[in-house]
Amino acid sequence: MAQEFHSSSHPPLPPTTEDEMLSWLRLLRSRRVGISTFNRLLGEHGSATAALATLPDVARDAGINDYATFGEAAARSEMAAGAKAGARLVAIGQPGYPAALLDLDDAPPLLWLKGRAEFLEKPVIALVGARNASSLGLRMARRLAGELAEAGFVIASGLARGIDTAAHKATLETGTIAVMAGGIDVIYPAENTGLGAEIGVSGLLLSEQPIGLVPQARHFPRRNRLVSGLARAVVVVEAAAKSGSLITARTALDQGREVLAVPGHPFDARASGCNMLIRDGARLVRGADDVIEAMGPIAAAATGPAPAQADLALETPDTFVPSPPPDQRSLRETARLHQQILDRLGPSPLAEDQLIRDLRLSANSVAPALLDLELDGRITRQAGGLLSLSTARPTGKCQTV
Repeated sequence: MAQEFHSSSHPPLPPTTEDEMLSWLRLLRSRRVGISTFNRLLGEHGSATAALATLPDVARDAGINDYATFGEAAARSEMAAGAKAGARLVAIGQPGYPAALLDLDDAPPLLWLKGRAEFLEKPVIALVGARNASSLGLRMARRLAGELAEAGFVIASGLARGIDTAAHKATLETGTIAVMAGGIDVIYPAENTGLGAEIGVSGLLLSEQPIGLVPQARHFPRRNRLVSGLARAVVVVEAAAKSGSLITARTALDQGREVLAVPGHPFDARASGCNMLIRDGARLVRGADDVIEAMGPIAAAATGPAPAQADLALETPDTFVPSPPPDQRSLRETARLHQQILDRLGPSPLAEDQLIRDLRLSANSVAPALLDLELDGRITRQAGGLLSLSTARPTGKCQTV
């Protein structure tokens, strides 16, 4: 809305009653009222109730004649739905609101929290990266997350597939925060429904979006600013040159957070973004010690050793779903397996037995697919049982991929 407001020099006091909280929610959810407008209106009128009363006039001055504020019944419905989902609404300035977000220019006035809010009081490090992560990238994310948890840090990420999922799973028992792009009751992607439910009990789910909102593309950059805002540092494990992870890294720099990146093979597009960050001055990460060193006194203040993580080579998958024998696999299933193999390989060699563990399949099930891809020229088998993506042009034999 195009209107000049002269906000108070003092931040507005948080709501102290249920009715005031309801007015805050109504104002924030009203059409064309974003965080900046919310803050201006509150500063100009002193309370959300007074701002709501004048909002139609403000809209009329901006040329909108049919404006209606967010209804009281709708606001009560959202609060009831949040309570039913086991979440609670916290306003900026209230106990329980994340202190790390207070220095953001666009800190959310209201947040939905579900789970263990005490994790917000501990030092947080964000781990982000590619959704189509390689096996090496996933192993690195698990190792970093586990070792940082041992050092006393809570791990934050965005609950996306790939690197985010690996980081959350590695810290379910030690402390993890998942920042949601949609409503706190809408787990996205759907494949992480079980993981999201676990985090809501042993970790913390956090969202600024209305209950029931299904995330769309425009919501993810806003989610990313909260992932970085909660953290003292952002570690990028794998990221393409144009990716949401790089948006998170840039936002982190704007917020004054430390940005670190794991280097990758120059031929691997999934590592190009990380290599660019390092070129431009991000600290290079070889392991958790590099992150802890960058944190300095913050790392020294991190409290409480976490349970030791199992050796990566001995990791047990959370769920094992046996695949059909090769001779019973359909063309669609074969194509899917081929793509899973290609997604997990990169220019850097990976041990075949590690690939099989990452796929959570039997060796007899994977071997024929590896042979198909090798004959097709899409993967290269090296000495010592190592596999990598081939840089040669495929022969075109294997048309199922």
